[in-house]
Amino acid sequence: MAIFTAPRSLNNVLAQDPFGSSLIAGANVQIQASHPSFFHLVLLVFEAVLEVVCVSLPGYIVARQGLFDAEAQKFVANLNVMLFTPCLIFIKLGSQLTAEKLTDLAIIPVIFIVQTAVSYSCAFLVTRCCGFRRRQSNFVTAMAVFGNSNSLPISLVISLSATLKGLHWHRVPNDNDDEVAARGILYLLIFQQLGQLVRWSWGYHVLLAPKDRYLEEEEREETGQTVIEQGQACYTDNPIQTDPDEPLVRTRSSSDLHDHHASNGHANGGEFESGGQTPVSSRAYSYRKASSTHSDDEEPDSDDPPSVIGPPPTGPFLPRSSTDGNMLLFPDVEATARETHQTKQTYAQRFKASIRRRSSHTRRFFSQKNDALYARLPTKAQKTISCTVRWIRRFFRGAWDFMNPPLWAMLVAIIIASVPALQHLFFDDGTFIRNSVTRAVEQNAQVAVPLILVVLGANLARNTLPEEALADIEHPKAEQKLIIASLLARMFLPTLVMAPLLALMAKFVPISILDDPIFIIVCFLLTGAPSALQLAQICQINNVYVGAMSKLLFQSYVVWILPSTLILVMCALEVLEWAA
Repeated sequence: MAIFTAPRSLNNVLAQDPFGSSLIAGANVQIQASHPSFFHLVLLVFEAVLEVVCVSLPGYIVARQGLFDAEAQKFVANLNVMLFTPCLIFIKLGSQLTAEKLTDLAIIPVIFIVQTAVSYSCAFLVTRCCGFRRRQSNFVTAMAVFGNSNSLPISLVISLSATLKGLHWHRVPNDNDDEVAARGILYLLIFQQLGQLVRWSWGYHVLLAPKDRYLEEEEREETGQTVIEQGQACYTDNPIQTDPDEPLVRTRSSSDLHDHHASNGHANGGEFESGGQTPVSSRAYSYRKASSTHSDDEEPDSDDPPSVIGPPPTGPFLPRSSTDGNMLLFPDVEATARETHQTKQTYAQRFKASIRRRSSHTRRFFSQKNDALYARLPTKAQKTISCTVRWIRRFFRGAWDFMNPPLWAMLVAIIIASVPALQHLFFDDGTFIRNSVTRAVEQNAQVAVPLILVVLGANLARNTLPEEALADIEHPKAEQKLIIASLLARMFLPTLVMAPLLALMAKFVPISILDDPIFIIVCFLLTGAPSALQLAQICQINNVYVGAMSKLLFQSYVVWILPSTLILVMCALEVLEWAA
């Protein structure tokens, strides 16, 4: 399927029709067909939202019955992120992308950056007007910046592509509803992965950090101490060293320890003083006792020396004590089994040691060769190579730590989509890989969206809140103020700013993807989408306003989702009509 292969210029069309009357007429017919009446549009949007509600309702019911608690929700959400969502990303990106389309999709990161900056500015304005503290301001900022680009928008795009007529793209020959939905999911997945990068870095570590971190920062600001100064003042396990010649760890001879233990034993009645130095005895025994139990008349702290007992008798049929103190009736059998086990361990250890020695010799050989070659280079070349290697190592180490399963799936999909032979092997009908591997991945991909919506319904049940989260719930009025500020900064103010910007881009920016009706609808849905569901997971992990997050999800996904979606879809259709 060719999505972005149409020419950007209209010279061929205008050569046949200088006034472009046929093109304008076709565009008007398409926009009029895609612009239904208000009441019909309300019905269509209500159908799309009701579909999401019906899929989410079982999760809510199961959670209310106590069968889907917070730990189970976290497990299912992580399972979805680790398995099913990567499958969905691989199928959609690998089958839809081509090397030519990647250049057209470069506009999506630009729009994402602009949306993030606008949402952050709206959150900053709201928090200043409300007079929130730093922790509350960061919570509102996180709710405003990180919108839902996965579960709800994907379901709405799939529903709207089947209900709204006229969303077919004139640049794509024989476009249909399935292709429209596939392109919409492709756009949303790219927005989603860009949001993942910022959400689990800035959002997890800074905006939704645990409460203890804020308390420590406030305490440091009040005392005026830095982190190092406060650590030196609070850490008192070791005494302050005043004499530079005095060793850090004091040692005593065994006689001093014996005299010190004897004096403490007589002074304290043989009891060990808590917090004092651990007594070390210099007594030595020739063999281990068979039993560690004492009789009632035996004094454990007695100063009398133990009675000297000769070595125990030995013989093949005499009982002996094992290493755990139990008596053995057949010592030869047990000793033989132990020797056999030790022999096997010895062989395994020798084999591992030989492997380590050979690998060490190989590394040492190549290291010597590299060092010799490096030493022959000029000094400037050595410095350049050292800096380059250090930077490359740091980059790949950071990239490896930063990668997650969805990002790996996106990388693999881009590689496969960039090589036509691989794309044919994985996605064309009739190939062995398509009928086996790709079909299995498609089955896993079909689970991703319903599972996310089920977790959404479970998150709306407040009885699943962990007990430790209840301690972080503030006064009801303060919590209500926090929820209202989050709704304004996420679902209302960004739409007022982004709607004119998107309209101007669709009208005047000469990029082919901006002509796609489903792309404009996706952009409008993301400007006023509710807060991301993963924020609830982050709040549960860091124990940050879990109660307020639960109420915010209910307000966003149940109360305000229908009027918000209706307004956003109407604005998108008006922009499409104006831009045509």
